[in-house]
Amino acid sequence: MKSFRITTKRLQVLLFAAAAATFLSSAQAGDHHANSGWEFRPSQKLSDVVNTAEPEGCPIETADGLSLLFASARATGLGGNDIYVTDRDSLKSPWKTPVRLPAPINSPAADFCPTPVYGRSLFFVTDRATNSGPTAPCGGGDIYLSRQSPSGQWSEPAMLECYPKGPNFLGAERSPSLVETWFGTFLFYSSTGLGVNHDIYMSRLGANGKFGPGQLVRELSTPEFNEIMPNVRARDDGSFEIVFSSDRPTWGRNEPAFGLQDVYYARSWWLTGLWSSPRNLGPGINTPFNDQRATLSGDGKRMYVGTNNDLYVSERK
Repeated sequence: MKSFRITTKRLQVLLFAAAAATFLSSAQAGDHHANSGWEFRPSQKLSDVVNTAEPEGCPIETADGLSLLFASARATGLGGNDIYVTDRDSLKSPWKTPVRLPAPINSPAADFCPTPVYGRSLFFVTDRATNSGPTAPCGGGDIYLSRQSPSGQWSEPAMLECYPKGPNFLGAERSPSLVETWFGTFLFYSSTGLGVNHDIYMSRLGANGKFGPGQLVRELSTPEFNEIMPNVRARDDGSFEIVFSSDRPTWGRNEPAFGLQDVYYARSWWLTGLWSSPRNLGPGINTPFNDQRATLSGDGKRMYVGTNNDLYVSERK
C-alpha cells in the first residue's frame, strides 16, 4: 500500500481552507437578518464638546483609545475640511475640547480621513494641489503619510505613489486603513479607481518600503454602487473584520437598506480575499441619512461613525 505524507505547509493550507469554509458558511447563514442585534448597540451622539453646528465626520480612535481624530469644516479651520483631535484622561472620561492639528497636516485645501498608526504616524487624504515629492498629485484627493517627531512636530506629508506604481488613482481616494500582520502589511481604502464609482481596494507594502498598486476587493465591491471608507481590524481569534459604507439599495436577500449610505460589516481569515457577504448593521446604526466612515477601536469594543454631519459611537455587546 502506497504511503501518504502531508507536509507541514500543505497541512496549514488544508486547515486554513477548512476554517475559512466553516466561517463563511456560518457568517452567510444569518445574512438575511438585518436587525438581529448584530454585535453593536444603537449608536449615541457624542457630546456638543465634540460636535458643533458645522459638519463633522471621519472619526477614528488612536490605538490606546485616549484620542479621537476627525475632520470638520468648522470656522476655526484653515479651509475646506481640517483634521482635529480630542483627548480624554481614561476610557470612561469625557472628551475634551478638540484642537486642530497644525500645518503641515492641515492646509488651505480639504484635509480629512485621518488614520493614526503605530510609530507616531498619520495617514490622511488631502486634495492639495501640490506635493512635496518629485511628482504632482494624482488627483481627486490622494493618500498622504506624515510622521511625528518626539518633540511633536509633523513631517512634511508625503504622497503615496500614483497608479500603476502605487495606490493613488487619478480619481478620489478615501479612508486609508493600515493592517500589519506576520504575512505582510496591507492598506485598505476606497477609490474610484479607473472607473466612476467607489470600490474597496487593497495595497500591499513591498520590500522596497512602498505601497504597491491597489487591488480591487471583489467580495466587498459592486459594479453599479459606491462602497466607501473601509476600516479593517485584526481580531483576537486571528481573523479580520471590516466595516465600510455602501449606497446599495438592497442587501442580503433583497432586503432594503436604510438610507443614502449604510454601514456594512464582513469578516475573513485572510486579508487577500474570502470575505463573508457584507451584512447591513441595521437601524440601530444606520439612518435615512449618510452613515459614513465607520471605524473600530483598537480593542474592538467601540465603533464610531459619521451620521448626518455629526459623530456617533456604538458600544459592542
